[in-house]
Amino acid sequence: MPDQLVVGFDLDLTLVDSRPGIAAAYRALSARTGVPIDAEAAVGRLGPPLEVEIARWFPAEEVAATADLYRAMYPQFAVTDSPALAGAVESFAEVRARGGRVVVITGKHVGNARLHLDHLGLDADAVEGMAWAQGKVDAMRAHGVQVYVGDHSADMASAREAGALAVGVVTGAHTAEQLHEAGAQPCCRPCSTFPPTWS
Repeated sequence: MPDQLVVGFDLDLTLVDSRPGIAAAYRALSARTGVPIDAEAAVGRLGPPLEVEIARWFPAEEVAATADLYRAMYPQFAVTDSPALAGAVESFAEVRARGGRVVVITGKHVGNARLHLDHLGLDADAVEGMAWAQGKVDAMRAHGVQVYVGDHSADMASAREAGALAVGVVTGAHTAEQLHEAGAQPCCRPCSTFPPTWS
């Protein structure tokens, strides 16, 4: 094992309860564009790239531009309404106490991810944005992540493919059973029970 521990974290519903803020951003997008969006349904599907959700409400030729508009509106509506999840601060502190590095790897645009982290006082050593599926695998490998913590089954699958210990937290829509089936090893609630015992 390398000398320095490197722990990666997902952002939405792992470190940050971004559901209230994202719902507000979707409602603002709906008001701006005149297109009805069920914000509560949208936040129940967090995880995949934004464009996947936007495509449920807008025609294909408008998805890219609408996603750009949403991201531009996001800081105004989503950041301050999104609290840290229980144990997020303590988890960062525990990694640092072990001499480790913290890397946040998220599907969110990196600028908006950093706004959340800064607002909540969560100081990551590196932040990788717009990463999903193979993108998360590549980011984990690039940063030498040995442990990855996430709330989504796809996070667990990506961690296992990257050769990292997959740690599931049941703070999102996926159950402990679903996370284990996707490859999670320890699975904890709340996140304050992180980290598992490492040798």
